[in-house]
Amino acid sequence: MAGMTLSHGSALAPRTARAIAVAVLAAFTCVYLLAAISGPGDAAVVVPLSLAVLALHLPHVLPGLRRCRGRWLAPVQAVPACVAVLGFGVTVGMLGLVVGALLLRSAWRMAALATAAAAVVAAGRAGTAAGALDMTITVGLTGLVSYGLCRLADRFEEAHAARRSLAMAAVEEERLRMAAALNDGVGRGLDTIAAARPDDLDATLETTRRALATARAAASELRSLSLAPEMAAARGMLAAAGIAATVRTGHAEPLGQAGTLLAAVLREAVTDVVRQGTATRCEIETTGRDDRVVLRVTSDGVRTAARGAEALTPLAGRVAAAGGDLAMALEDDGRFTVTASVRATPPPKPRPSGEYRLSLLVLAMVLAGFSVKALLLMPPAHALAAVPLLVASCALTLRRSREHRGWALAALALLAYVPLLWFGKAWGGTPGFLTGALLVWLPAAVAWPLVVAIMASMGVLAQAFGQGTPVVVNSVVSVLVSGLVVSGLVRLARLADELRAAETGLARAAVVQERLRTARDLHDLLGHTLAAILLKGELARRLRAVAPERADAELADIVAMAEQARADMETVTGAAPNLDLAKELESARSVLAAAGIEVQVTRDDDVLPEHEAVLSTVLREAVTNVLRHSAAERVEIEVARDGLTVRNDGVPAQVKPPGAGIGNLSTRLAALGGRLEARPLGGGSFQLTARLDAADGPDPAARQVGSEPARL
Repeated sequence: MAGMTLSHGSALAPRTARAIAVAVLAAFTCVYLLAAISGPGDAAVVVPLSLAVLALHLPHVLPGLRRCRGRWLAPVQAVPACVAVLGFGVTVGMLGLVVGALLLRSAWRMAALATAAAAVVAAGRAGTAAGALDMTITVGLTGLVSYGLCRLADRFEEAHAARRSLAMAAVEEERLRMAAALNDGVGRGLDTIAAARPDDLDATLETTRRALATARAAASELRSLSLAPEMAAARGMLAAAGIAATVRTGHAEPLGQAGTLLAAVLREAVTDVVRQGTATRCEIETTGRDDRVVLRVTSDGVRTAARGAEALTPLAGRVAAAGGDLAMALEDDGRFTVTASVRATPPPKPRPSGEYRLSLLVLAMVLAGFSVKALLLMPPAHALAAVPLLVASCALTLRRSREHRGWALAALALLAYVPLLWFGKAWGGTPGFLTGALLVWLPAAVAWPLVVAIMASMGVLAQAFGQGTPVVVNSVVSVLVSGLVVSGLVRLARLADELRAAETGLARAAVVQERLRTARDLHDLLGHTLAAILLKGELARRLRAVAPERADAELADIVAMAEQARADMETVTGAAPNLDLAKELESARSVLAAAGIEVQVTRDDDVLPEHEAVLSTVLREAVTNVLRHSAAERVEIEVARDGLTVRNDGVPAQVKPPGAGIGNLSTRLAALGGRLEARPLGGGSFQLTARLDAADGPDPAARQVGSEPARL
């Protein structure tokens, strides 16, 4: 679920980035429109021209209009912009959109020439050097903002498109690492076994034991990094005992050593619930809190806290030694709760992305431009005193952390209003910093009323400074536009962080899944094959003195199984599984017969090819469980279109609860829409059933494959 959430959240990033870009560009255009409408220009002409300039900029933002991007776009956009500025008195700042379009085409010289031309027009209008510089800065800022926003929208889309390839790259890297480790520990052992000769059988057995120990240790280590396999096994154990189970997962993987401890607590707690035999319901829940993971197991089958705590007391010391807590309590409603809290290793912090750095760079340049514009309106003495205040305002606006935002907003409010007493109308642009911070740090229901209040206050102050109606309107709207620009760029920076975190989380989740798959394959494929080789090797050693021919036959089987295990290594290290059910049935019959167990196999010919691999794995697990946990004399294997059933006798009165292998198989079957059932039948018999959806078709009669009794 975590991976799905991250993927869904990251999918919104490109659309959000484009929406912010369109909103900011539209806000700029609105300022130019208001300034033009309040001036001498004809609104009936100015409005269409301004909207045309904005519309011609949208292909740089919206992917659906990408085909319209071309060398002709910027010159065409320049026509209505120049007509509006030169012919109808629209503010020179509108030329900034043309500058931005040229920058997006990497036409740096043309952008510089356009900025210089805008400076000439600004000098002719302003009449003063400060005024001309102010207008030129506006053109430059508009160009930089439009360029930055459009590039960011493209970068977010590229990063989103690449997130899955990044996850696959992480998986491939993990596969290479695990392949190297397994080839070193298990692969060499299999090569030695495959080259075994009758006179070095003892050495072959020792090699098999070491390879089996290595495979099991690797599977255990990989599985311990995640709670998922243990939770699947717990669900299967409770279901087999007839206990209704509810499992809720709220932590992030991987857990590292914390997973090992919590898995031990979960295993012991659930085993105790099954052992007591009085529970009807059990709830398992995990949550992630700060840097800790909390596991809670609640059942209704224990009547006293002392009785429920007996089995878990030894684990309390291990949890405490790792800096965690283990608590057991009988609730008021009579349910018994086990709560374990362990510190988890936090995932490494992702490095700032290129999108994040670009967002901050554009924001810093915008804030610097606004600050310089304010300084240009002040006398030199006031400007010198205003510099540290502007630096403080910019620093507070660039804050990433939401902690202590209350005092940060209060400080920004003081910096926005108090200097007005000294600097007057020249300080009128800085409340835009406060507006942007409010829109970023507060919920919309709280932020927007405060923004409206700031806009109204700036209108009142502009009138108090003796400004005319056009300037008052411009002051009110400029505060909103500045706030939208600042908040948009801050949100883009944060969105870049969230996108990078989503990419990292997706890659981490993919690696965790790959580790769990490897652990399952080590247990279900290599582990079972090596255990079967060990069994046949022991048999061959016993037969060597009394029946050399049979011993040679068993050794030949060992060599063939080692070669098959070598092929299984490809599956474990990431190649697609290619297990043949017919071969697995023959292997199962051979191994069981070697143990003196009568085997009867019934097979339906219509097993779907895509189901053969998982049914082969189920069969391996079932055969291993028969050999490990029973004194079976007879095993029946039935393969039908919709699954596989394995029944055996010789089950002890106290049936051991299903372990990690059952959890692995449940996970494999669930991925194909199937289910696994493991239950005692009574009379010392046990049945394992794997069910999968089968395609519709004729139901051919099952055919008897064979019955092969054998005794040691």
